[in-house]
Amino acid sequence: MKKLFFLIAICLFISSNSFAWDDTGHKLTTYIAWAQMTPQAREKVFNLLMAAPEDSDLSVFYLQGSRSEEAKRLELFMIASTWADIIRDNKNFKARNKKYHHGNWHYLDTLWSEENGKISIIPKTEEEGENAVERLFAFDKLMKDATKSDDDKAIALAWFLHLGGDIHQPLHCSGRVTSWAAKGDQGGNLFTLSPKDTPREKRENLHWYWDSIIGRNIPRVNDACDSDYLPKIAQEIVKKFPASKYANRLKIGKYDEWQKEGFELASKEVYKNGLKDFEMPNDKYKKRAYVISQEQIALAGYRMGQTLNEVFGK
Repeated sequence: MKKLFFLIAICLFISSNSFAWDDTGHKLTTYIAWAQMTPQAREKVFNLLMAAPEDSDLSVFYLQGSRSEEAKRLELFMIASTWADIIRDNKNFKARNKKYHHGNWHYLDTLWSEENGKISIIPKTEEEGENAVERLFAFDKLMKDATKSDDDKAIALAWFLHLGGDIHQPLHCSGRVTSWAAKGDQGGNLFTLSPKDTPREKRENLHWYWDSIIGRNIPRVNDACDSDYLPKIAQEIVKKFPASKYANRLKIGKYDEWQKEGFELASKEVYKNGLKDFEMPNDKYKKRAYVISQEQIALAGYRMGQTLNEVFGK
């Protein structure tokens, strides 16, 4: 019963407090990654997640029931990719939040400005600390280290699954500097799409628009569960952007290059196609943004799947 109440609380948290790709976007990247993985890699990844520290609550997502073992393992793998957002909850799970949450790990914003169509990168005046790219390199190294405990590897794996998705959301790689955002627009969080007179609690910003883009285009019908909702979407994405097309673009282990690609998309695509302050995107923008997002989700899945094969598939 305690486990049930915990999972209900998590579901409510995810539905109202999603960050980066929302839970749908993250689960799609890991659904695609799982399909790329060898049986050996899947087995080792599952065992690690089940061995996660008890206070992380990671293993509670493995739900007993009559479904196939493969379905339950895939579900755990997908939910693990959202764990780094789940642990943001510092109201109901303060100890877990204090131990595991790190807000600055979710992004690496390249500061930039545009004048007369020319994009200029702005050097940062402060030294970079921990961030998405730095952490991806660190977790990659940790997962390969035979001297590290399964506890440490489980947490590293969950973060890797999340940040590998985050870095493919273009606005997790961008801080656009303008006259009203001298330190950058925080990945579009300061770029408001709602009309100026919209109450604060109902305003939408550009970052959230991209985070939630799958659901905006393919809404869940009658609160469909993941097993009814996600596979068809993932299969359509893979059909449109097949793995064979990206075999030479995986850049395994080159996390800084993954971030640079995201920045290129942010600076050259995200703020184009008629996007304006205080206006929801037009149809041209919506269509282009959806195509970019689908491709990025596919690419993230292929890259993470092959990375985990290299780490655990032997």
